Amino acid sequence: MKHTHLPFIDYPANNKILTRELLEKEYPAFVRHIEKVFDAGQSHIFRWWSELTPSEKKNLLDQIATIDFCLIKKLFNSAVLRPAQTSQENLTPPHVIAFQKNDAEKEMAQRVKLIGESSLQKGEVAILTVAGGDGTRMGISVPKGTFSITPITQKSIFQLHAEKIIAGQKRYNIRIPWYIMTSKNNDAATQNFFKERQFFGLNPQQVFFFTQDMFPVVDLQGNVMMDLKSNIIMSPNGHGGVLVALKEKGVLNDMKRRGIKNIFYHQVDNVLIKIADPVFVGYHLRDEAEISLKVVKKCHAEEKVGIVVYINGNLHMIEYSELSRKDMYAKNEDGALKYHAGNIAVHMININFLEKVYQEGESLPYHAAIKKVPYLGEDGSVIDPKQNNAIKFESFIFDILRYVKKSVIMEVPREDEFSPVKNMEGENSPATSRQDMINQFGRWLRNIGVSIPTDSQGNVIGTIEISPGFALDEEELKTKVDKQLQFNGTLFF
Repeated sequence: MKHTHLPFIDYPANNKILTRELLEKEYPAFVRHIEKVFDAGQSHIFRWWSELTPSEKKNLLDQIATIDFCLIKKLFNSAVLRPAQTSQENLTPPHVIAFQKNDAEKEMAQRVKLIGESSLQKGEVAILTVAGGDGTRMGISVPKGTFSITPITQKSIFQLHAEKIIAGQKRYNIRIPWYIMTSKNNDAATQNFFKERQFFGLNPQQVFFFTQDMFPVVDLQGNVMMDLKSNIIMSPNGHGGVLVALKEKGVLNDMKRRGIKNIFYHQVDNVLIKIADPVFVGYHLRDEAEISLKVVKKCHAEEKVGIVVYINGNLHMIEYSELSRKDMYAKNEDGALKYHAGNIAVHMININFLEKVYQEGESLPYHAAIKKVPYLGEDGSVIDPKQNNAIKFESFIFDILRYVKKSVIMEVPREDEFSPVKNMEGENSPATSRQDMINQFGRWLRNIGVSIPTDSQGNVIGTIEISPGFALDEEELKTKVDKQLQFNGTLFF
């Protein structure tokens, strides 16, 4: 179907014609919304109108009333027909705080850790987990956080995060509020998962769920797509949607009532996340940063990871695909990559900064993501495409960086803090994340003095799992494990 205005819809199956006027007469309360559908050239969504029940018709009209069809057209034209290019004038690498290698760096880390621990003990930090994605890349139909992930006990990702929060609460003698952003697609399933498991030992009053907004999916010609004859396909509006949702859903006001000053933000799929890392919190507070970021060093020049840079003096995160070949391979005098700060989506966000952004009326741009999405064909049957056929519009939280005046960028070891679950197989899959957890536990034990064998790739030979409730980090593990421990291939604490 061409992206043009249609004054009527022809039903080939029953030879009936539905006009705009008939629709408006039948549902006068929706005249304004029906008008926008036709004016935007999206009247194909009424193709099966005569086959719908009164309830289905009302549901479709209610859905239409929530959609800004003018914005869809504008985004399609700007992002697809005239895709924006990131300016690379005056591109410079950011100042990065290196992870603690020498004595001076370790001493500084200990000093700022005390600052972070003090803020945590005062209850000034909240945890914000973004968990609204639909897991399409993994081919699953359940919230990603419910996926079983730990090497031996097969705890879910949500349980793993919950146990880290509980361990932190015991350490700092405080109840840490946990805010979880879901989407309309997975909110009920996520909340039920927590309720059925008694919130993993957390007090239900400290766990808060809120949903991000949804945005219609369009085909490569800009036509809104449908998965039912009475339903438009909607997709979460990206992790940048959290900034809008924090305000519109009253979450930020709730945080302020609880005395929260800073938000520890992370995405649900990183199983090595150091939740509310006091060193990171401390650096953020010491430098009075508005937003702080954790980064890892790129593995190689062409690694597909977003890069943190300065463009014309302003902080930005740009996609690997936006780097020129020259910048991608640029090196410093020591031979290291010049643009190496890979974004891992772990941030500290100052609440006062967010409120300033809201007051100034700043909004995040939408980005077009080309995806493969099953849809309803013109004959009403479901089509499962073999190649990318759809566009999802998403906002990204890192686009707020351009408004930041004070920031901290802290480099951390990838093997200790970044292992996302994004694909069912291969790179960044459950298998690689489990191995990363095992390897981390093996390093902790090896540093204590326990003999842990590894293969030629450095992977632990065997299986290890250390519960956050037993030891949240290597430092705590040292106080609980005898270095004379014998590893027989399987170990669980």
